[in-house]
Amino acid sequence: MSYLDFFSVIENMIEDIKKTQGDNIKKAGEIIADTVMNGGIVQAFGSGHSYAGALEICHRAGGLIPTKAIKEPSQGKYETIEGAGSLFIKEVDIRPEDCFVFISNSGRNPMPIEMAQYVKEKGNKIIVVTCLEASKNMKSRHSSGKKLYEFADVVLDNRGVEGDAAVKVEGLDTKVCGTSSITTAVLLQATVLHAVETMIMRGFTPPVYLSQNIDGGPEYNQKMQAKYADRLYRL
Repeated sequence: MSYLDFFSVIENMIEDIKKTQGDNIKKAGEIIADTVMNGGIVQAFGSGHSYAGALEICHRAGGLIPTKAIKEPSQGKYETIEGAGSLFIKEVDIRPEDCFVFISNSGRNPMPIEMAQYVKEKGNKIIVVTCLEASKNMKSRHSSGKKLYEFADVVLDNRGVEGDAAVKVEGLDTKVCGTSSITTAVLLQATVLHAVETMIMRGFTPPVYLSQNIDGGPEYNQKMQAKYADRLYRL
């Protein structure tokens, strides 16, 4: 047993999503391409640690500019309390041309379920990143009995294991090393790449961030962000 075991686990998982999620990545990428080309923004939400997935596609070098990570003030503290998501999502600026990415490994908690339900009723497209088989085998914590993936137009399955941690250590009853943030990042970056390629194929120049740490980067980004100034920095 050594730290190298984690590399093996991740390599196998990435190979798995490479083999199984190609069609879903393409479908999700096309939703994002349509959104950007129609003047909308991509809104991403993850509660607790899943917020890392939202940050993966929002406001970073090489990513699309018209993207927003939805910041929930409690940072996941109330994700299991029914009704909190329904109240919170009503404060979010939602427009018909926007699409949404919801990230939840279990997909069982009320907050993202209620937010996705509200967005679905508005008619916006939804991409869900979740551990699909584990989610199907869990009991929903929402009174509707629904899971997050049931509201998706496209599901990106991170192909993880129940409980997320994936490495067994001799002498310890619990597994260690969560994996979902890594495979979620791979899935979402691949999706953004397909979205960018789709826009270029359609003759549209995708608005992409430069690094803030290269010469000219901040000035370029500021100029490009101006088009979306009324959208990116409001709830």
